[in-house]
This record gives sequence, C-alpha cells and structure tokens, in this order.
Amino acid sequence: MSVHKDLIKHAANQNQQYQEFMRLDQLREKYIEQAVELCRLGQPFSTDKINAVTNKMNSLTVRMLPKRKNVSVEMVQEYVKSI
Repeated sequence: MSVHKDLIKHAANQNQQYQEFMRLDQLREKYIEQAVELCRLGQPFSTDKINAVTNKMNSLTVRMLPKRKNVSVEMVQEYVKSI
C-alpha cells in the first residue's frame, strides 16, 4: 500500500507542477505581448518580467515540460521588425 500512496503523491505533485507551468506560460505570453506592443509603439520596454517567469518555468522539475529560452530586448526588436 505504501508504494501505491507514494505513486499517487508523486502523480499529484507532477500534476501540480504541470498546472503551474501552464499558468506561468500564459503569464509569459502576456508579458511578451506587452513588450512587443511597447516596442511597436517606439516606447521603452524591458524583458525582465518575461525572463523572471521563464526562469520559474525552467526551475520546475517535471521532465516532460519544455524549457523556455530567455528573451532579450534585441529579440523583441527583431520580431517587431519582421511583422
């Protein structure tokens, strides 16, 4: 029975981390959209919030979760130029 309880606990932990990853992924996309819009308008912007969320996402220990890259100001500027 102990192994069964351990597996249930492990699965619950994995699910919790997956849900946190999805929440952070949505927040990251929101921050990226804000940076793109500010850049498009020629206003100053930062990628600090994007990268803080990215680092939290990458610190989650579920193996199946993809790692996200940090975003630089130059990356946002290049993207805005391409659209």
